[in-house]
Amino acid sequence: MTVPSGAFIQVCHVVDNLEAACARYNQLFGMGPFIGGGQGVLSDHVYRGVPAEPIRIRGVFAQSGDLNIELVELVSSGPSAFHDMYPNGGEGIHHVAMFCEDYAGTRDRYVAAGMPVASEFVVSFGAQICYIDARATMGHMLELYPESEIIRGMYAKARHESENWDGKQLIIPW
Repeated sequence: MTVPSGAFIQVCHVVDNLEAACARYNQLFGMGPFIGGGQGVLSDHVYRGVPAEPIRIRGVFAQSGDLNIELVELVSSGPSAFHDMYPNGGEGIHHVAMFCEDYAGTRDRYVAAGMPVASEFVVSFGAQICYIDARATMGHMLELYPESEIIRGMYAKARHESENWDGKQLIIPW
């Protein structure tokens, strides 16, 4: 089975402490600023086909060349794709993300290729997003987005802020 091709636009790292991670990434890689920092709720969560508690996270976006970097601190403790990846806590790569013109069709083709949906949810502005469990083939999750002007705008803001950053404020709220 052939799965859809697409450009990875983001890599997400799960971190234990968001502020400490932002400082570390800035010191090690010169990244900044980090956009966001507030708590987000991923509602209407379905975990492995079963309705589940919303996922609560704190996250930021930063730009590294053409690649967006997301840092996520998990706040909730219920079952989710985040806990699948790091069941005992810890830090590391969680997913790479890509847009798809046909969200449902793309998701279904990955499932048919043996990569199940770990978590699917709705973000605050109404877009449905999922994490495909690609650990057996890629070692991490794959995040699928529908085409969305709002999500594209978030990426554009992270890029714009990084290109114009004066180095003063490390974390800039949305």
